[in-house]
Amino acid sequence: MPRNQQILLDNRPQGEASASNFKLVTTDTPALQEGQVLVRHHYLSLDPYMRGRMNESKSYAQPQPLGEVMIGGTVGEVVESRHAKFAAGDKVVGMGGWQEYSVVDGDAPGMLRKVDTTHVPLSHYLGAVGMPGVTAWYGLVKIINPKAGETVVVSAATGAVGSAFAALAKARGCRVVGIAGGPEKCKYAVEELGFDECIDYRVHNDLKTMAKALKDACPNGIDGYFENVGGYILDAVLLRTNAFARIALCGMIAGYDGQPLPMANPALILVNRLKIEGFIVSEHMDVWPEALKELGTLVGTGKLRPRESVAQGIASAPEAFLGLLKGKNFGKQLVKLI
Repeated sequence: MPRNQQILLDNRPQGEASASNFKLVTTDTPALQEGQVLVRHHYLSLDPYMRGRMNESKSYAQPQPLGEVMIGGTVGEVVESRHAKFAAGDKVVGMGGWQEYSVVDGDAPGMLRKVDTTHVPLSHYLGAVGMPGVTAWYGLVKIINPKAGETVVVSAATGAVGSAFAALAKARGCRVVGIAGGPEKCKYAVEELGFDECIDYRVHNDLKTMAKALKDACPNGIDGYFENVGGYILDAVLLRTNAFARIALCGMIAGYDGQPLPMANPALILVNRLKIEGFIVSEHMDVWPEALKELGTLVGTGKLRPRESVAQGIASAPEAFLGLLKGKNFGKQLVKLI
């Protein structure tokens, strides 16, 4: 059986995460038992939610255990199978974690799914046509539920979730405004992803200037907001919301180092009768088929052209992940493992 390089969570961050929280080890791949599948990972997905799992504090999911392979989505190829549903050569998406190979129970619900790479590249099943795409779909369709002509805003606009959100919202006739870091990302948001406008938070780096930029970009106010960041950006959005606006609360990357993120003016929730709903996409598996069908069509027809940042080799994963938390990635952050 092949040797397998893995990255473990070695210790918990004290404040900001660092490369020293992780440890690279090499192990033997165990022999397959009946019903198991051996998968060679081609790509590993790096996602902001992983930072929250590194903490021991109470959250919506169990913390990442110390001394175990870091959690993460993977796509790859079946190398060997002792399960009737899977054959060598099948392309699959799963939760193989930060390692080159995984041994998976073929019957475990949601752990391994065959994918078709005829029209959609394998790596996109970790982004636009995977968990991030479904995340954008659920927040937009099930929580914001926009009408044609309404204005919707998304933070982290050029990431895997934000780029899918733009295509989905434009397909529903919305005015779509993004918030991203730097002129290059904002140019890409408008010219490639179809945003009507994009606001650079590095220029508008406080509540007052961000609120003014949102007022200019959203002359009719904000009807829906997809939140990935938190902090002063959320405060600025609240100032511009219309009555009965809906906010899908997906991430709070500004608070992942463990410090609370106070809201400047929560009275606006009452004044504007806002609906704010947090959600975890893995708790809504019933909508995945519908969402993935629409996302696959958008990618296949060229209406969603996702961009990827790709690090090379499993050893590069920690630094690529830390870069993602600081917005250094451009589009979906992946690690190529072959």
